[in-house]
Amino acid sequence: MDVRLSIAPMLDLTDRHQRFFLRLISKKVLLYTEMVVTHALLHQKEELFLRHHPTEEPLILQLGGSSPKDLGLSVKLAEKWGFQGVNLNCGCPSDRVQSGSFGACLMKEKEKVADCIKSMLDSSSLPVSIKCRIGVDHSDSWEFFKDFIEETERAGCKDYVVHARKAWLKGLSPKENREVPPLDYQRVHRLKKEFPHLSVTINGGIKTLDQVKEHLTDLDGVMIGREAYENPWMLKDADQIIFGYAPNSITKTEVLERYMEYAEKEYERGTPSSFLVKHLYGLYRGEKGARRYRQVLSENAPKVSKWGGVSNLIKMAMKTITP
Repeated sequence: MDVRLSIAPMLDLTDRHQRFFLRLISKKVLLYTEMVVTHALLHQKEELFLRHHPTEEPLILQLGGSSPKDLGLSVKLAEKWGFQGVNLNCGCPSDRVQSGSFGACLMKEKEKVADCIKSMLDSSSLPVSIKCRIGVDHSDSWEFFKDFIEETERAGCKDYVVHARKAWLKGLSPKENREVPPLDYQRVHRLKKEFPHLSVTINGGIKTLDQVKEHLTDLDGVMIGREAYENPWMLKDADQIIFGYAPNSITKTEVLERYMEYAEKEYERGTPSSFLVKHLYGLYRGEKGARRYRQVLSENAPKVSKWGGVSNLIKMAMKTITP
């Protein structure tokens, strides 16, 4: 699996509609689902969490949980539904995640994480990775981070995605945890240097393909988060610049035309129009008329039937962009 460039799993953002949209812009970037909590996955309809369009692949299912048994069962479902790999969330600091005893707080329980990884690997042939931070609260030394990596590697993990900030479990919101703790790229690069046999992907504060290329001189992969969501067109040249494929000649108009076909089908199946158009807001970022374009989509999505369907709403929004 090519991990050179991936899009971070983001709650309420990287749903299957957004992934379909991004795949129209880049065929090669590695995509992740939102975090799926094992308890919900195992006790509700599978398709609510696992249904996806084949064009989204390669696609990684990110799991949130701390029960080795439940994680093992969830990995079996991931294999059944055609995912290319699974990722264990050991980096999310939100209160909701902490109340379930998973996410970033798991970094303080390396033995439990090792048990989870072993169960996941024993349950299927899918690759298993960990997404973590460089530390948690005052447990932020190199030794703490290194011990976590060594313990989970012994359990069989060979693939790590590291957000180059530590997490504060109390006192900071999830948004602040993405911005306030200082970035320490050097620690992630040190991890690769001391564990050259591991696959190491860096995440946090990376916003351009030039930055991606710079990190790839030493690391295996780079993961981009909010920037790819808020400015999806940044991925337009990724297949050529990062992966070495032919230039992507698709235009923004063509992207939206193809997305319209998908959106109409999803709307007919009962997907709310607001879920379908919110991922389009950033496509024209920085262009004249972009603000009005976003307003048209957001304000009219709840009354899309008035406009005769999602496609007509998107077309109306496109007219606000000045060539």
